[in-house]
Amino acid sequence: MNYQEILEHARDCIGPYCKACPVCNGRACKNQIPGPGAKGVGDTAVRNYDKWQEIRINMDTLCENRVPDTTLSIFGQTFRYPFFAGPVGAVNLHYGEKYNDLTYNDIMLKACVENGIAAFTGDGTNPDVVRLAAEGIAQVKGQGIPTIKPWNLETIREKMELCRKSGCFAMAMDVDAAGLPFLKNMTPPAGSKSVEQLAQIVKLAEVPFIVKGIMTVKGALKAKEAGAAAIVVSNHGGRVLDQCPASAEVLAQIADALHGSGMKILVDGGIRSGTDIFKALALGADGVLICRPFVTALYGGGAEGVSVYIEKLAGELTDTMSMCGAGSLHEISRDMIHR
Repeated sequence: MNYQEILEHARDCIGPYCKACPVCNGRACKNQIPGPGAKGVGDTAVRNYDKWQEIRINMDTLCENRVPDTTLSIFGQTFRYPFFAGPVGAVNLHYGEKYNDLTYNDIMLKACVENGIAAFTGDGTNPDVVRLAAEGIAQVKGQGIPTIKPWNLETIREKMELCRKSGCFAMAMDVDAAGLPFLKNMTPPAGSKSVEQLAQIVKLAEVPFIVKGIMTVKGALKAKEAGAAAIVVSNHGGRVLDQCPASAEVLAQIADALHGSGMKILVDGGIRSGTDIFKALALGADGVLICRPFVTALYGGGAEGVSVYIEKLAGELTDTMSMCGAGSLHEISRDMIHR
């Protein structure tokens, strides 16, 4: 099975919202939720993709001929590649009936581990979403990262307890999900968190905690103050607020502000190829998250589809590193890209 065949198969079963486009650029689905689109017109999702394409690669083959080392060490774990499958929850609602949260997580988590990376898992209004995610992570001996939405503290406490039992090596919270309409109906209401509230949540995790949804230097420094081990530079895939800058536009300044702090920096939003991954690392990220194309890969080919997509990304990243003279991830530098 090749990637084109995966896309063709996905179009038959992925539901009415996602179109399994040849290029997942946010255009076909941009103004609809449920699905992979947005609560507004979706211009931020489109911008996320476009801004990575505006960054070009500085080719330099006058260098030692080496096989690039793509391994990433983070939170005491070593991965074959510097990318992760992003979190997805309530898959029936967003992507059709072929899979549910149990079967989706079972396939995604195992396929990622077998191919040398890890998957983030998602959350939803149904408590079973996190429960099933935690069970799936336990099945792969903790090699997954549960992502909890910014509920009220009591709900967070209950969900974190489930996640701790999974043996997960880290936890995350997508604080940018505060913009999702369904969070506003909680009693007490869920949503944005103060630094003090976030610090409480970080302590509850008892494992390295990742704050997903940082788009400013100010926000990054707040996450640092709260004790987070890492951030994800992210605008929730462009789904929660129109007229935002792309993650590619703010990554470098956030990375510069956190330089030497010890915090890890991940990024997502419109990253679709190994070449895009290279660009993100050159701008200062330690690794990246990719979400929607992983969904398409699973729906179109199950575990094999996920494996094919990982191999595609890995091949593109390795080739780009070779053509720029980067023998390891640490050797990828800002002068290897053109902005």
